[in-house]
Amino acid sequence: MKKSYAVALGGVFAALAVVIMTLGGMIPVATYISPVLCMLLLQFVNTACGSRIGWTWYAAVGILSLLLSPDKEAAAVFAAIGYYPIVKSRFDKIPASWPVKAVYFNAVTVILYWILLYLVGMPQIIADFEGIGIWGMAAALVLGNICFFLVDRLLQIMGRLTKK
Repeated sequence: MKKSYAVALGGVFAALAVVIMTLGGMIPVATYISPVLCMLLLQFVNTACGSRIGWTWYAAVGILSLLLSPDKEAAAVFAAIGYYPIVKSRFDKIPASWPVKAVYFNAVTVILYWILLYLVGMPQIIADFEGIGIWGMAAALVLGNICFFLVDRLLQIMGRLTKK
């Protein structure tokens, strides 16, 4: 693949990802769906164009999402964990990697929401967390873990399909 083709392909998919992140602000449940869709696009870009273009793509989409997306929580989720398709291969080399992946996901999630709550002070998130209580937050984290491992599996399947 020519370098110009890889850059052009990455640019087109980056534009699509920014549109997904921007339109994701219109649908309330898209706060978590938009970053996952963008991660799937990153998986394709990373496989087709290489990790160098993948990291550049992630940085461009992350910055543009933080600037343009009306749903700042979704943009923050993508900025915090959207690079996972690039580093996934390193995790997969670890024997019995699922506990390491679980610790990684939980640490990133807790740090992200701590930053959003206490440093950024997003009132929408504060109100949501006060409404669901401690058990609701624990349930949300458990569901987040389930979704993370489903996305991990989907990325694994996509990686196999795009290499063929």
